[in-house]
Formats: sequence, structure tokens, C-alpha cells
Amino acid sequence: MPPAFDASTMAPTPLRFSSALFLALLLSLTGAGAPAPASAQTPIQVSPSDSAAVLLETARGFQRNGEDEVARALLRHIVARYPGTVAAQDAGTLLRDTPEFPSGEVEGSGAVELQVWSTLYGAWLGLAIPGAFGADDSEPYGLGLLVGAPTGFLVGRTAANSSGLTLGQARAITFGGTWGTWQGFGWREVFDWGVEETCPADSSFCFEGEDDGEEALAAMVVGGLVGLGTGVALARGGVSSASATGANFGALWGTWFGAAFGELVDLEGDDQLAAALVGGNAGLVAAALGTPRLGWSRDRWRAVSIGGVLGGLAGLGIDLLVQPDDEKVAIGIPLATSVVGLGIGIGASRSLDASGASEGAPEAALFSMQEGTVRLGTPVPFPVVREVPGPRGPERKAGLGLTLFQARF
Repeated sequence: MPPAFDASTMAPTPLRFSSALFLALLLSLTGAGAPAPASAQTPIQVSPSDSAAVLLETARGFQRNGEDEVARALLRHIVARYPGTVAAQDAGTLLRDTPEFPSGEVEGSGAVELQVWSTLYGAWLGLAIPGAFGADDSEPYGLGLLVGAPTGFLVGRTAANSSGLTLGQARAITFGGTWGTWQGFGWREVFDWGVEETCPADSSFCFEGEDDGEEALAAMVVGGLVGLGTGVALARGGVSSASATGANFGALWGTWFGAAFGELVDLEGDDQLAAALVGGNAGLVAAALGTPRLGWSRDRWRAVSIGGVLGGLAGLGIDLLVQPDDEKVAIGIPLATSVVGLGIGIGASRSLDASGASEGAPEAALFSMQEGTVRLGTPVPFPVVREVPGPRGPERKAGLGLTLFQARF
């Protein structure tokens, strides 16, 4: 049986339904995509309203059978391909009313991402744990690599296969472990945990002892494990990929804003690092909680962040051209331009929200033009059925089509 394709991740997802239902689904779609050879007959034509209605009823059937992921993929396809029809309006309402994923975004599997990350994290633990115990010889590190990486892979594979993690849940786990490692390192540096302080009796100054890095590695290991446990706990409650992506980008942007703010208010050393840590945590929490209310999709978070990155790079370019003497001006310029870039990204990426796909759905095509504005989107593959010449006459072939250009006048 041919695989069905997730319209969001374009990854094949095995489905459990009869071949008759699959054929009915394909026949209900209108053909669009690459032109057929000149000898091919005219593709099967079905009215958009009828096609959308059949797909909507099919999606509802999947919902009743517990195939929520498949149902959401079909609903989003209806909204993108048949705007203006009654079925598209009903499909948009069903997407917005979906409690698990308010943005209507389709969730893919997170098995591969979790296995890759767990393998790398296992290798990291294999090196960090011997270092935290002050190992001087190469043998403990070699043993750590031999044991850590395979163990991480097996743990990740077992967890992914046994629980059927979605992409959002997997990213909550992986980002939790990575962010916890960074937090462990940062807060240890701020509070100097494990560093002895010597205060001579004949002096009014105190001196910190030599830091050999063992305490830093131990703090990173503990912080990573705590973050990993927190990510697992959050994933059990259900996390959409949009919320996980938002938390990721929110944490990174919060770290940048916190570090820049510390520079502008003359914070130094540990105080500036603390500002970056606090800013990152604030950004993480704000983005994770705000994503469902904003209704932003995973793609929109990416587009907004790309706008901010471009703005920040433009600010760095200005710094190189102007070469300001004041450090506050040097940090303030990319800070301001990154904020402007984020604002432009927010305005330019409105079409990437799944909840707003009914408003013309320009993200279904690579290039789209609506009301005189040309936009760049993500082509959504859709099933097509065409009649092609065969040894015994015309044959029906199923395939996938892509819309490269879409215009509305």
C-alpha cells in the first residue's frame, strides 16, 4: 500500500485503512501539477466543492477512528487547496478547535530526532562524567565513548518506539537536555560553585582558588539530566511542535536580549552572564506559554527568527562600516536592527499560520500572488490521479503534485 504523506513534514507516515478507501480518497482529488505527456488523456475532473466535501467527510471518519494525525493532515489540505468552499470553512473551524494543537499544525514523528540527539548526548556524557571525576588517563574517556554513544542510541530508540513520540514531544526532551546543560554551566559560573576562596589574614582581599574544570563539567552533567527530566515530564502532557519551536527560539532570543541589556547597563563578568541566563529563561517561558494564544505555527516561528537574524547581521554590518568607539553603540545597533528584523518577520509571515490558511493559503505554493503582493511559501504535496498510456490501453496512475505558482485576482 502506498504511504500517505504528512503535508507539514513531507515524511511518509504508515496508515491503517483499506485500499478501497485510499482509492476513493485519490479519486476525490482534482489533478494539478506537472503537465501530462501530449498523448495522455484529460485528467479526471471533479468540482472543487465536491472534492472538498468528500475529503472533509473522510477526515471526520479518521477522527472517529482515532486517527487524529491523518485527520489533521486532510483538514489542512482542504483549507489550502479549496479556499472559499463551505468544506474549507468547516475544516478551518475543526483545525482551530483541535485542543492538542491550537494552531492546526500537523505533528510528525519525533523518533529520528530523539535517536540522533540521544546518541550525541550519550557520547557527551561518556566524556563529561570521567572529566567530572578528574580522570587523567585516556582509558576512561575511551570507555565512556564506547558505552555512552550506543547506550544513548538504544535508550532513545526504545523511548521513541515504545511511546510514539510526536515531533513536538521529542523536541521538548532534546531541548530540555541541551538547555539544562547550558544552565548548569552558566549558574555554576555565576555562583562559583565548587571554587574555594582564600582570604589571607593580613589582606583585605580574597582570592579564588584554581578552577580545574571538574566542577563545571559536573554542573553541566547535573543540569543536563535535570533539564532532560523536565523535558520528559512536559512531553507526557503533550507538546506541539509549534510550542517546542517557539520555546527554542524564545530562549535563544531572550539570551541575546539579556546579554545585550547587561552590556547597555554596564554589567560585567558574572552579572552579565546572569542577565543572559535570566533573559533566556524568561524568553523560553514566554514563548512556550504564548504560542498557543498567538496561534503561531512552527514555520512562522522560523520565519520570524530568520527575520531577526537578518536584522542582527545587518546591524553587525553597520558596525563594521561605522566602527563606533562606544561599546554601547556597537551593541545597540545590532540589538535595534534585530528587533526591527523580528518585527518585519512577524508582519511578513502572517500567511504561515495554519489557522490563517483559509485566507488564500499562499503557503501551499512556492510563489503566490494575492492582492498585488508576491509571497514565498512552502509547496504542499497533494495526491493526483492521471490516465497514462499503457500496454493494454489507458491506465490510472497515482502520484504527487506540487503547486509552484498560485495567483488570485
